[in-house]
Amino acid sequence: MKQFSTILKFELKSYFQKKVFIGVTIFLVLLIAVVMFSPQIFQMFSENDTESNESKPVMVVVASVSENTEIIKQSFSEAFTNYDVHISKESLDEVKNQITSQKVECAFVLNSLTSYDYYVNNLSLYDTNTQIADEVLQNIYRMDEMMKNGIPVESVQQIFDTGIEHNTTSLGKNQMQNFFYTYIMIFALYMVILLYGQMVATNVASEKSSRAMELLITSAKPVSMMFGKVIASCLAGLIQLVAVFGSAYLFYNLNKTYWEGNQIIESIFNMPLELLVYMIVFFILGFFVYAFLYGAIGSTVSKLEDINTSVMPLTFLFVIAFVVVVFSMTSGSVDNILMFICSYIPFTSPMAMFTRIAMSTVPIYEIIISIVILIASVIGIGVISAKIYRVGVLLYGTTPKISSLLKAIKKA
Repeated sequence: MKQFSTILKFELKSYFQKKVFIGVTIFLVLLIAVVMFSPQIFQMFSENDTESNESKPVMVVVASVSENTEIIKQSFSEAFTNYDVHISKESLDEVKNQITSQKVECAFVLNSLTSYDYYVNNLSLYDTNTQIADEVLQNIYRMDEMMKNGIPVESVQQIFDTGIEHNTTSLGKNQMQNFFYTYIMIFALYMVILLYGQMVATNVASEKSSRAMELLITSAKPVSMMFGKVIASCLAGLIQLVAVFGSAYLFYNLNKTYWEGNQIIESIFNMPLELLVYMIVFFILGFFVYAFLYGAIGSTVSKLEDINTSVMPLTFLFVIAFVVVVFSMTSGSVDNILMFICSYIPFTSPMAMFTRIAMSTVPIYEIIISIVILIASVIGIGVISAKIYRVGVLLYGTTPKISSLLKAIKKA
């Protein structure tokens, strides 16, 4: 135990002494601060803009049907609140000149209540004016036809003003509400495992290439060394995440009034305590599974140049697991057969099972089975990785084959 604690303290201290670790943490905290304070900053600038320029962009509607002019103006003004709507009877050439000279932003030339031409100088990728105009003119046409058939104007207006009320009750999980923080957890696990797993493999390979591993292995047990390195990297990653997400939570509360009404941000920072506990459990166990494997692979590499090639199959396995989970999330079907199977495979269950818990209703016994399998896998993979670490000390030159490693592990 003394060996383990010594190695743990040494490895953890080495992480905190790295300028890259500290720099990345500070950069992420500052980036989160900028994002969380952005509504307040934008509001300050928008207030200055409104003081200097209070005018809205001009929209021209050329109406050839004179008897509907007032209805057209009222309907377009209510639909396009961000425009200053003008009714015009100018010629088409005059309207085009106004648009190209930027006096007018866009124009609708109505051929009838069911046909129009839309003119704009530079058509934006996100221009939805025609969709809004289609709905506006459709309502005007229906009102006009009703009035032609003798229905009073008041009755027509009452018919169109009547809204539809509905209530939605979810007896299970609200996928839309839980989607964002589930994705953030999955992405954070993805980045941390790739980053810190690579660090574990690189540190082990560095010790081997410098022959320091041969001295360490004589004074400490392989299990203590492997578990010390992996747990130290896990603690460093958790401390970094707590610093980043803790600062995000603090900055959010400082700017909470500015984020009111933003469902995405509010859902992220209102995660239920139960889900937060599950997130931490699956995060830690999933990290251990991959970190032990990265460490074991790093001990079999003789040169640092070969580390990327050696860990590539493991990285591909994790990327495939990430893609499967994200695809299931975006498709809205997190209870498909593939996700069900992945919920019990140690390499995929940290992401797959947590996603199912957050976005679906999972029986408690399935969660317990998945966690038990993960804990057993962490212990088993940790012990096997320690044996590979011990055998890897004596392996130099070419990368050993899996069969030779298995034979060496049996003898260890």
